Amino acid sequence: MATAFDRITIDPAICHGKPVVRGLRYPVEMLLELLSAGMSTDEILADYEDLEREDILAALAYAARLSRVKRVELLAA
Repeated sequence: MATAFDRITIDPAICHGKPVVRGLRYPVEMLLELLSAGMSTDEILADYEDLEREDILAALAYAARLSRVKRVELLAA
């Protein structure tokens, strides 16, 4: 059974190894930035026609997984 993480790929030859959606050169980072800037899923899909709603959900799921940490330590300035 496919999962959301099947849509996120990491390849050193694509976007310097950053996580991207289905190898399409759309970094997860970019999608998260668009969403955090206030763009809706529908607006993103209209601007990037080869993306699918499931791609955006996969990017969010990937970010949620990365944010799961046991503790955060502050770095000394």
